[in-house]
Parts: sequence; structure tokens; C-alpha cells
Amino acid sequence: MAEYIGFLAAILTTASFVPQAVKILRTRQTEGISLIMYAMFTLGVAVWLAYGIMLASPSIIAANFVTFCLASTILILKAKAVFAPPQPIAQGATAATSAPIA
Repeated sequence: MAEYIGFLAAILTTASFVPQAVKILRTRQTEGISLIMYAMFTLGVAVWLAYGIMLASPSIIAANFVTFCLASTILILKAKAVFAPPQPIAQGATAATSAPIA
């Protein structure tokens, strides 16, 4: 019974994360997220995954594996946006007044 409750929790929490992840993956727009928060979040999910493996808990492993894959991809996109060299400004264009959220 406990594992069924774990799977229900896993499905709900992972499913709640998916729409935002899909939006970021489609648009490649990461300006609204924090690099530090996503790095900490991804590391936390990796630790939960390791914990699930140590317990041999299918619900913890499944949820955190899926979330880790999505979060890692978003983290890479965010890191690329933050650490990318600045793009030259086209003639006649104006520079943006704000930097990406780090």
C-alpha cells in the first residue's frame, strides 16, 4: 500500500513539473528562472534518485529519474544562456536593459 501512495505522489509531483519544462524546452526561453535555484533543484533531485536506488523504491526512482532528466536539460539551457558570450547588437537596434537572471 505504501508503494502505491508513493507512485501517486510521484505521478502528481512529476506531472506538475512537466508543463513548465515543456514550455522551456519548446521556447528555449530561460530568462524567468534562476540558475542557482535550478542547480540546487537538480542536485536535490539527483540525491532523491540516489536515495530511491538505495531503498530500491520504484516510485522514488521513477519520479526522480524523469524529473532529473527534465531538470538537467533545463539547467543546461539556462547555463548556456547565462554564460554565452554577448551577441553583437545589430545596427540600429538598442541594447536590452536587463541581464538574464543568474
